[in-house]
Amino acid sequence: MTTPTTNPGPEPNPRQLLKELQERFAVFRDCQPLAIGIDKQLQARVPGLDRKTLRVALAMHTHALRYLKTMSGATDRFDLDGQPSGEVTEAHRSHAAEMVKERRRKQADERKLQREEEEQARRTSEKLGRLVDKFGRKP
Repeated sequence: MTTPTTNPGPEPNPRQLLKELQERFAVFRDCQPLAIGIDKQLQARVPGLDRKTLRVALAMHTHALRYLKTMSGATDRFDLDGQPSGEVTEAHRSHAAEMVKERRRKQADERKLQREEEEQARRTSEKLGRLVDKFGRKP
C-alpha cells in the first residue's frame, strides 16, 4: 500500500511575489497608497496566489519606509489600475507619520551606538598599544 505523494513545489517567496507585483502594477512600483481590500483585487486578478504569501508580501510593502512616507502625506488611495479608490484618513496619515518618525529615531540611535562602539574600540586599541610599548620585549 503506497499513497501517492504530491510535490507542491518550492514554497512561495513573499519577496519574489512583491517584486513581481512591483513589475506588474504601478501602484506597487510607485508606492502609492493602496486601496482597502487590495488583497481581494489581487486574488481576483492574479489566479493561484498563495494567500499567506500575499499577506506577507503586502505587509512588507506597507511597512516599507518609502510607502510610509508616501502615506503620511497622501489624501487618496489607489486600486491596481492606479484609479482613486477611497481616501486616506487622518488617522492613517498620522499613524504612518508616527511610524516614519519612530524609524528615523531608531536609525539615529543605532548610528549613535555604532559610533560609541567604534570610539570604545579605538580607545582600547590605543591603550593596548601603549601597554605593548611599555611592557613589550625589547630586542
